[in-house]
Amino acid sequence: MPVITIDAGKMSKEQKATLVKELATKASETLNIPVEAFVTIIRENDMDNIGNGTQLLAEKYEKR
Repeated sequence: MPVITIDAGKMSKEQKATLVKELATKASETLNIPVEAFVTIIRENDMDNIGNGTQLLAEKYEKR
């Protein structure tokens, strides 16, 4: 059972459904494994929980 894990920011249910479908389909084609064998795990992270360089993404993007 191949596992695809994604760490990302907040997403809508529709975005997650599209992402799962696209990732599993492409991985299936690339690895020649049935798409049904793939498990996809999405971990959503708040911008307060992600750092880039020396600052939180929440701080970085609030300045824009």
